[in-house]
Amino acid sequence: MTVSKTRLKLVDVARQLFAKMGVQKTTMNDIALASQKGRRTLYTYFKSKDEIYMAVIETELERLSDVMSKVANEMLPPDKKLIKMIFARLDAIKEIVYRNGTLRAYFFRDIWKVEKARKKFDNKEIILIRNILSEGVAQGVFRIDDLDLTSMVIHCCVKGVEVPYIRGRIGGNLSIDNVKQYVSDLVLGGLKRKD
Repeated sequence: MTVSKTRLKLVDVARQLFAKMGVQKTTMNDIALASQKGRRTLYTYFKSKDEIYMAVIETELERLSDVMSKVANEMLPPDKKLIKMIFARLDAIKEIVYRNGTLRAYFFRDIWKVEKARKKFDNKEIILIRNILSEGVAQGVFRIDDLDLTSMVIHCCVKGVEVPYIRGRIGGNLSIDNVKQYVSDLVLGGLKRKD
């Protein structure tokens, strides 16, 4: 097994154990045993449980970034692409949180550590949003005076609805199509070019 494959296996095994048993109850020995690797191999890649926890978070964020990049590269009109990316992101986060069971409680309890890991992801997301907005301005779909500020505001708004979306508190009495239409009207209402 190559170095990167070994590391990926260790991270995935740790993620599964963290999800099942919780971060605090999982030991480095548990991870070594479950991955069928020795403690020496585990410590070759990670100095501590905290370091492997951060690797788990970063891996999950990379998956999320891949989902968003895939949507950003689709051949869609910019307004449709932006809304699709927002919901692809929210749905992917919801799936990640539910797939990770007990880990999600630790994730929300240790939000500052997660925020540190998210910084790189957040910057990528802002660039993706900016690119879509720029494309929309170039095509005459959007009227935006400050692309950087608008990208940051959209990013912060979407990030702010993550937890309510995951918990089903956004439009809980509406169908998903109605929620998407409402969000689309709200977001695009401020961006679309008015003739």
